[in-house]
Amino acid sequence: MAPLQVAVLWRLSLILFFTAFLFFLDVFSLRKTPCFQADRNSSNSSTTQECVFLSQGQTLYMIGLLLGSLIGGPVSDWYGKRAVLLVCVCVHAVCGVLPALLHHPLLFLAVRCLTGVSFCGINSCSFSLGVEWSLPRYRMWPPALLSFSFSVGMMVQAPLAYACPSWTTLHLAMGIPQVLCLPLYISLPESPRWLKLKGKTAILAQYSRNSPEDTHCLKQLLEPTESDQKVPGAEQSHAPCEIIHLRHPTILLRLAIMSYLGLTSALTYYGICLNIGSFGVDVYAAHFFSGLSEAPSLFIPLLLASWGRRALSMLSLLLSGSACFISLQVSKVYDEPVLIMALALFGKFCMLISVFLSLLYGIELFPTVVRQQCVCVVNVCFRVGCLLNSLFSPSAGIPFAAAMAVYSVGPIVGSALCLLLPETSGVPLPDWPEDCERQPRLRPPDSLLALWRRRQHRDAPAPESGNLSAEKNQTDTHTHNPSCTPNTHTLCTDNVVV
Repeated sequence: MAPLQVAVLWRLSLILFFTAFLFFLDVFSLRKTPCFQADRNSSNSSTTQECVFLSQGQTLYMIGLLLGSLIGGPVSDWYGKRAVLLVCVCVHAVCGVLPALLHHPLLFLAVRCLTGVSFCGINSCSFSLGVEWSLPRYRMWPPALLSFSFSVGMMVQAPLAYACPSWTTLHLAMGIPQVLCLPLYISLPESPRWLKLKGKTAILAQYSRNSPEDTHCLKQLLEPTESDQKVPGAEQSHAPCEIIHLRHPTILLRLAIMSYLGLTSALTYYGICLNIGSFGVDVYAAHFFSGLSEAPSLFIPLLLASWGRRALSMLSLLLSGSACFISLQVSKVYDEPVLIMALALFGKFCMLISVFLSLLYGIELFPTVVRQQCVCVVNVCFRVGCLLNSLFSPSAGIPFAAAMAVYSVGPIVGSALCLLLPETSGVPLPDWPEDCERQPRLRPPDSLLALWRRRQHRDAPAPESGNLSAEKNQTDTHTHNPSCTPNTHTLCTDNVVV
């Protein structure tokens, strides 16, 4: 790996490691507040009201994630992923320390909403930067490494939160390490493809002078595609506004499928988490094992190398729906904490694979000119699914069978929709919508048409002997002379790859 690639990966991994601290902060913060203990032993109205305010922190955090999904993509397309990422990391670190210094319920809720916005920007820009700084054959490793770093952060957070005796020490322990690591992110490089499209060749030249390995890496990353080799003036065919590319039929189809997958992934994931029943174990131990169950995501690229994006996406979605059905059923029939927790962790890991593949797939499916905007739309659908999950759960009054149908049928339908997506393993990232048309994809209509033609040929009446001899002579002539002459109307298909 080139030095710049190593610098990008370890910095992004450190950023994702710390984001886990504030993502699950509400699991432990309410237990560290004085009002939580006082509410159990007294009926003071002011204490109860404060505890109710603080209990809404997770809801405000989810709303912040939704707001960040709406604005994160377009802003990073305009100003660059590095600039947006650095701003979001600084805001995220300050939001970790601020509640410890200013203890007020309303301020805490506002900070939690702002933390969700910053996390969404960190998440989308980090995965995009990691993938865009990787060669096509290694493109699946950055998302796996970042997901693994997030799961390690979950495991470290559990004993750290257990060791903190109060609200103030908890927030200081979660926020101070992030503030101390802020100077490490200043030298994070920008996406080379974004710099190329914006015409900032001086920065690319500066990166190339860093080392010979970086020069060779940038040449491979910026290898010109067919759309880059058009004649001068061809770029005028593109609309001046990049949003116009979203009207391309291929982009619309892929955006609709990925948005559905994001929505159903959120519904199924949180359906498993919220309706699995009581684990019967300590909250700190449950959180540690929850992070441990996501650690095997580091080995997902090994499966991608042999299965590919599309096949593994279909399998993981199918297993996610099945695991959801079984886990919900077992939680209603059996009261065995170990069995319920084991099924929950298996279902969560299956859904993690689906979310992991959706992140990687979404980056590879959309062209550079609208990639962040498309990823933004998919993230919005995922966050909407998070909020809508409360409407499709048995705890909200929905019948148990209806909830199971939503959680189970959604991923199964999504696995079928994956047949309409191309296989992007080892394929260069597209820069324009025309590049998406050249990606390899499954063509079931062509196969059905070929079968129909063979059946028609078999059912057709046998030709007369004279015509058969003439057709045979004509076939032999084309066999011995496979090249097509320019003055004939014969269609030459010998070199066509289907």
